Amino acid sequence: MKRQILFVDDEPKVLHGLKRMLRIFRHEWELAFAESGREALEIMEKQSFDVVVSDMRMPVMNGVQLLGQIKKRYPKVVRIILSGESDQGRIMEAVRISHQFLTKPCDPAVLKSTISRTCNLFDLLNSNTIKRAVSGMESLPSMPAIYSEIMEEFQSRDVSIQRIGRIISKDIAMTTKILQLVNSAFFCLPRHVSSPMQAVVLLGLDIIKSLALTINVFRQFDQKKIPAFFFEHLWDHSLITGRIAKDIASEENKEKTSIDQAFLAGLLHDVGKLALASSFSEQYRDVIALTRKGDVSYCDCETEIFGITHAEVGAYMMGLWGLPVPLVEAIAFHHSPQTCGDKKFSPLTAVHIANALGGGEHCNEESDLQLDADYMSVMDMTGRFPVWMSISQNAMKGAVTVGE
Repeated sequence: MKRQILFVDDEPKVLHGLKRMLRIFRHEWELAFAESGREALEIMEKQSFDVVVSDMRMPVMNGVQLLGQIKKRYPKVVRIILSGESDQGRIMEAVRISHQFLTKPCDPAVLKSTISRTCNLFDLLNSNTIKRAVSGMESLPSMPAIYSEIMEEFQSRDVSIQRIGRIISKDIAMTTKILQLVNSAFFCLPRHVSSPMQAVVLLGLDIIKSLALTINVFRQFDQKKIPAFFFEHLWDHSLITGRIAKDIASEENKEKTSIDQAFLAGLLHDVGKLALASSFSEQYRDVIALTRKGDVSYCDCETEIFGITHAEVGAYMMGLWGLPVPLVEAIAFHHSPQTCGDKKFSPLTAVHIANALGGGEHCNEESDLQLDADYMSVMDMTGRFPVWMSISQNAMKGAVTVGE
């Protein structure tokens, strides 16, 4: 089935150029074009689309307003800004409403890769209800204590970018939003940024304050909906998994990029739980209750109730937000790395091991942990267990330091 893509731009020459440039993809995509936001909405009333790519500056209804209407009416549709806009304020407006931001002129290969990747993510989820909920989320909720901490820091007379960075690095929700922005095409960075602290420094204090105080992309979770102990455990486990994954990647003599990505993938590996708990709090209370009754995993309970697990949900959301492929793969396959098919050490390898060790601090045998034995054998790493166990024990003995 061809993917349905709608391009919106008020300049006919731009649309003509897109038609000509994208003609080579006509066997994969069904393309439609609109010269205004109003025309785009009229077209969408008659035809369904997978992706809408819109210019920013347009008369009557600009790109942000259009994507806002699309989010409200068709939340499952992927929303991408393709614009030559350089005004920082306008870019910040697009942060909440678009999944990704591309700059004009855009390399056809980059445009093709971005659209193809987002379309392929559709195959991860088999539930349209969950797709609509996840695609419609502008941000994830933060723990109330961390949210209060960062708000207090912003009100301080001697607010520090370093302290802001350390606070954000402790929080899954804030980290994902900061990385989505810093890795957008607007900043034209030569490579993806995987360190929350580095992302905060690159964005600068003014942008971070704007995100928090003006655009309000940071928000705290309503603890009336989900028990507080669930989030406390989620944050603790995510932080320790990130630290262990980072130390394992370092022990295996991987380069800095791989080590940074291993830490971040470990920090975000359970982000799908946060998305499900935020969007489907009543059903997720049932998941939590089932796991506490007996020896049953979150994945089994999620599959029973939603027909999908937090791994696929998290990967879908982070993929839509444009995070690097190694991170999305690590999130998607951290329970079943053999499914990925990659036979080289990667952030996925480190996170799979760290996830097992981070939840099994009282285990002394490899057989006690949820490790994929076939994957470990293929990777020829079955003899490394004592080293990894030592790494995990050292990580859990001391205070967890993040964002290093």
